[in-house]
Amino acid sequence: MVDNIAQHFRSNETTFLNVAEGLVRQVLDEYRPVLTNFLNPREIYIVTTLVNQQDDIKIFESGGYSSAENKRLLIAPSYYEPDAIDFEVMLIQVKYPEKFTMLHHSTILGTLMHNGIARHSIGDIIKGESETWYFSTTQEMGTFILSHLDRIGKTKVRFQKVTENDMTVINDDWVIVNTTVSSLRLDSIVANGYNISRSHTKEMIEHDLVKVNWATINKPDYVLAVNDLISVRHYGRLKLNELNGLTKKDKWRLTLAVIKK
Repeated sequence: MVDNIAQHFRSNETTFLNVAEGLVRQVLDEYRPVLTNFLNPREIYIVTTLVNQQDDIKIFESGGYSSAENKRLLIAPSYYEPDAIDFEVMLIQVKYPEKFTMLHHSTILGTLMHNGIARHSIGDIIKGESETWYFSTTQEMGTFILSHLDRIGKTKVRFQKVTENDMTVINDDWVIVNTTVSSLRLDSIVANGYNISRSHTKEMIEHDLVKVNWATINKPDYVLAVNDLISVRHYGRLKLNELNGLTKKDKWRLTLAVIKK
């Protein structure tokens, strides 16, 4: 399966393709649902592509709240109808003395990983109103966090299990942009998405200010693909939603979703 489809993906995605193919094969062989770790949008796209090639299985997803980006997938036989509990996702609120300190996404993630929690066990880390923070995690890791952790960095905090109804999240306002670019290079798409010069974009990328799917990419010529999520420090985020073919002048037509800070 992977040999036939690998040509449509980047070479550095081969390892994940193999993992995803193994999960699909497990569902087919054992005819039972299989739950993934948290996956980013690009990984979700890859798994969905593999599942859609099969007639006897389907896919469900949950990130703990309705607009989550990182999600757990449940790959299941066609007869299966999941319940919310099947995804084993826990939402946690971080309560801390907001008047005396300020938390950041990187500090929260860094603390969790420093305590031995793998990145794929953590979903979205999101800022709510009044400096409140939330994150989603697996049921197993959530139980561990609630029982054993009480600090983010040097800040004393209290972790509390919540539901989506308890969340007061600041909604991101994605703007859909249809545009054309000369290539699918990272520097070209970032420059176009934020209307900044190619040279400045190249400089930001080379100075580690740009991430693709949460990984720092310092190569301006890195080629983007559908469902890649790009974070540009001081500017915001953008996502490559669709490739819509080439123009007569061999430029790519594409659809971006853009958030500007």
